[in-house]
Amino acid sequence: MILITEFMDEAEAERMAAAHPTRYLPDLADRQGDIPALMAGVRALVVRNRTQVTRALLDAAPDLQVVGRLGVGLDNIDLAACKARGVQVVPAVGANTLSVAEYVVTNAAILLRGAYQVNAAMMAGEWPRTQCSGRELAGRQLGLIGYGGIARETARLARGMGMQIAACDPHLAAGSPLWTDTLNLGLEDVLASSDAISLHVPLTGETRHMINAETLALMRPGAVVVNAARGGVVDEAALGAAMRSGQIAGAALDVFETEPLTAQAARLFEGLDNLVLTPHIAGVTQDSNTRVSTMIADLVLQRLS
Repeated sequence: MILITEFMDEAEAERMAAAHPTRYLPDLADRQGDIPALMAGVRALVVRNRTQVTRALLDAAPDLQVVGRLGVGLDNIDLAACKARGVQVVPAVGANTLSVAEYVVTNAAILLRGAYQVNAAMMAGEWPRTQCSGRELAGRQLGLIGYGGIARETARLARGMGMQIAACDPHLAAGSPLWTDTLNLGLEDVLASSDAISLHVPLTGETRHMINAETLALMRPGAVVVNAARGGVVDEAALGAAMRSGQIAGAALDVFETEPLTAQAARLFEGLDNLVLTPHIAGVTQDSNTRVSTMIADLVLQRLS
């Protein structure tokens, strides 16, 4: 039995169903408490980021062999518990890289230009040309916190727009050829010297709230932040305060500490017009959903064969 708890390309779900009994329940992640009772006989579990693959869930799944992750982040999966039980975890590495990179560069352009939230003024007969003049990407610096595959694809696109690239990644050797054309700086220097900051790190004890009141204070006035990594990496209260005070010029958030966005979190950003909020879709386009779904269907079927 294959259990799919979140949305995927339906053609790929049907391909899996043709090979093995499959339950495709794309809204099941909204009912986390119902999942354990459905795990008896399940050999493969396919999830995105919302389904919590915990030790308790694994205890309810004695036949589980593989967890397919429709994406790359793994903080919703207890990897140690999976390893102890011999359950393989297979993410869709690389399949949504371009989608996230496009999201980052697009939102950096939107925030720096500052011209795209004046519809109401325009329809009211105003002509706010001065406040919409904004800034170009070309000649400005994009700072990447983390320099893995998605960050490097983001750098490639940004260079095509004329941006300079700086990055911070203590896990990448200083002598790596991947640093060619990219400034290898420490976190504080990346924050202090960049016009746009993009986060590309997993959520760990080390990275939780790495963007906070202190690190935001290091950023140059007029800088913007894009977070399409993990919500807990950014202290949302500190970010909202920094935007209200003018410490930074804006932010684009695709991920949040609690998803969906809570009313309490929404109040932190209420009334801000230098903000782009999206529902965890940076890596989800029609194109990437097909690639991610095909890759995970292939990997899961291989392991069940």
